[in-house]
Amino acid sequence: MRFPNRKLHTAVHGEHSEARANFQNPFVHELRFTPMQKLKIAVMTVTLFPVRLLFAAFMMLLAWPFAFVATVGRSEDAVEPLSWWRWLVDLVLKAIMRAMWFSGGFHWIRVKGRPALPSEAPFLTMAPHSSYFDAIPVTMMMASIVMKAESKDIPVWGTLIKFIRPMFVSRSDQDSRKKTVEEIRRRACSAGEWPQIMIFPEGTCTNRSCLIAFKPGAFIPGVPVQPVVLRYPNEMDTISWTWQGPGAFEILWLTLCQLHNSIEIEYLPTYTPSEEEKKDPALFASNVRRIMAKALGVPIIDYSFEDCQLAMAKGPLRLPRHTCLLEFARLVRCLGLKKRVTDEVLHDEAIRARQMSGKRLDVQAFARYLNHPMTEAVQDIFSLFEEVKLVFNQICLLGHDQIEE
Repeated sequence: MRFPNRKLHTAVHGEHSEARANFQNPFVHELRFTPMQKLKIAVMTVTLFPVRLLFAAFMMLLAWPFAFVATVGRSEDAVEPLSWWRWLVDLVLKAIMRAMWFSGGFHWIRVKGRPALPSEAPFLTMAPHSSYFDAIPVTMMMASIVMKAESKDIPVWGTLIKFIRPMFVSRSDQDSRKKTVEEIRRRACSAGEWPQIMIFPEGTCTNRSCLIAFKPGAFIPGVPVQPVVLRYPNEMDTISWTWQGPGAFEILWLTLCQLHNSIEIEYLPTYTPSEEEKKDPALFASNVRRIMAKALGVPIIDYSFEDCQLAMAKGPLRLPRHTCLLEFARLVRCLGLKKRVTDEVLHDEAIRARQMSGKRLDVQAFARYLNHPMTEAVQDIFSLFEEVKLVFNQICLLGHDQIEE
């Protein structure tokens, strides 16, 4: 690659090295154990693990009849006054769920701050979202959540979910997202009649190394929200369940093999949006994310669920685990050039990368190609461009025949 200016070449190369050094993939979780830790897990697998698993399953089965009775005849469209017996069922279910988590090693749950009342903050925005163990605060408060419609058909679990009056999103229904937003608005404006809605605005699981972009759903109604941050200060992170790393059962097995698992739940002060934030849900979400990241002491990175899809492309287009392509995608999006990531887009880019291989391009020609003035963002993108091309060329060489099919 030719550079007309050696100083510019050095600067760009330096930025490229810095980008590589600072790059972190929030969708990857790797576990490495020492020989002593492996021995401990082996012993716990044949002693503690089966006992805990059976007890947790028993607790879920014990909770099912209470949840079933409480949901019989209850309207899904209107909230009803909480009768004394439903209030009693709520307490019983909370106690059973607490016993289930206790059996899993979560002996103490440290809670900081004061939970706001539904009338004070209709929404609880929780982050980071890293595991199905994030359901612990949900069962403690029996708050409503937004989840896949398919979940309500799961035996036992589906009945327990219905009890907390969730909002179901159907992937097969094209209008489902719009209906969900409308339902969120309706519940948010109920003056505390509906249970609080607990939302994980990241929309997917990460390894807790940062906070990725927040989806605007909880912020569209423009009502106060209470940020809630989660921490798992354990010696080994067996909790994180990301897109690349240990699977669901492996996470369950490793976590139940630990003598003790810690979790901290911190309720931050209620955040009331300004008039500007009410008109701009994205700004509202960004400001809340900044407050939560500060409380957690982690950076904010503008990766999204779509970037996660990019990292998890299957077959011949599968990307290396630590590729800088996620950072490249983020920078491209900053310039307003980002397209929705699909397998077709990846296919087209791979073909284009193969066609461009061997051609020389400098940073100024790159800016002209983008039809964009020379800015720091353009230089950052260019600093990663060569490695991205290399990734795609490697993909093309490894999967040429499959791509052509």
